[in-house]
Amino acid sequence: MYTNLAVSIAILNVKSYTPTEARQKISKYCAYQERCHQEVRDKLYSFKLSKDDVELIIYELIQQDFLNEERFAKAFTRGKFRYKKWGRNKIRMELERRKISSYCIKKSFEEISSDQYNQVLYNILEKKFYSIKNLKTFQKNYKAAQFAIGKGYEPSLVWDVLRHKFSNQ
Repeated sequence: MYTNLAVSIAILNVKSYTPTEARQKISKYCAYQERCHQEVRDKLYSFKLSKDDVELIIYELIQQDFLNEERFAKAFTRGKFRYKKWGRNKIRMELERRKISSYCIKKSFEEISSDQYNQVLYNILEKKFYSIKNLKTFQKNYKAAQFAIGKGYEPSLVWDVLRHKFSNQ
């Protein structure tokens, strides 16, 4: 009950900005870190701007190179893979949720070499496999596979690695 009240109060307290103020504020927002078009669009609408003003500001941000969807997709992919150890499926789903084009998604996957990808998958499976105690090998394989698939790795690749690396342990 209180959360709904807090959300309602937060919505009522949103300040509206003129297009000039919004342009300055959103430029700083984009300069701080890479943003996708949808994040910026949502933020501008939260400033209570008209559709025409929002689209004009986004156009200007693109022209000034504050916004670049391909650059965002590459940075997002690098970050989620290197730090969170996400697989391609999870990264793809998140980029699609952010309305990134399939072209940009494909380009962003070029940031991950297949050797790196396979090594990270192997490390994830190894760590999970050896952390599971008191189960038979096939049960450990299943749990490790579910974990890796949940992180966005392709099921066929996960099972191939498990079959070749952990089948006799």
